Amino acid sequence: MKAWNALNKRIGKCELCPRLRAHCSKIATQKRRAYTDFDYWGRPVPNFGDASARLLIVGLAPGAHGANRTGRMFTGDRSGDWLYRALHKAGFANQPDSTNVDDGLKLTSCAITAVCQCAPPDNKPTKEEVANCQPFLQETIDLLDPPVLLALGQIAWKATLDEFARRGELLGKRPKFGHGVKHELQTGRWLLGSYHPSQQNTFTGRLTEPMFDRVFRDARKLLTSAA
Repeated sequence: MKAWNALNKRIGKCELCPRLRAHCSKIATQKRRAYTDFDYWGRPVPNFGDASARLLIVGLAPGAHGANRTGRMFTGDRSGDWLYRALHKAGFANQPDSTNVDDGLKLTSCAITAVCQCAPPDNKPTKEEVANCQPFLQETIDLLDPPVLLALGQIAWKATLDEFARRGELLGKRPKFGHGVKHELQTGRWLLGSYHPSQQNTFTGRLTEPMFDRVFRDARKLLTSAA
């Protein structure tokens, strides 16, 4: 727990990406009309969840008016509504809602991180910005040593695979991203892929609740077999 908290404090104080820091600060000042009474977090968003997690979820980046506002991953936006509802159904969360850091939400055997810990313009971090955050992903994996990882979206899939390639843990041909894809790593870990629960995917029907729920059932099965 001490190392987990120390990592999260360092994430919250990171200043490596001037473009992202300026963007997050600008959003925190200008705000969205619906949130004018809120004090925005406006800084890199730390990991969230159980310091003994066996499932690590890797997202893309904080939402500009979601996690960048609330200071907690996938909190305060539609993507978070989908994610925490699914986690609750699968027994990883004590409640299906995530509105603010004081709402009582707790995760069990699950933690959430991101490829980029700051909200990027247009949800598109540069390669350099992803590279600057890579040590945080590396340390998160080192601390948790999770048997199952779930990448939400293609960018998270690629970044997670890059990390395990660096570690020499990839088996065979590099797997392509796809919803529901499962890939076993050399150490017996599993990497799962899912479409990101963004409005672009959920509003269009590319990602449905049953599809998303199935991914977490698969994660639960893999954790049970790894116990």
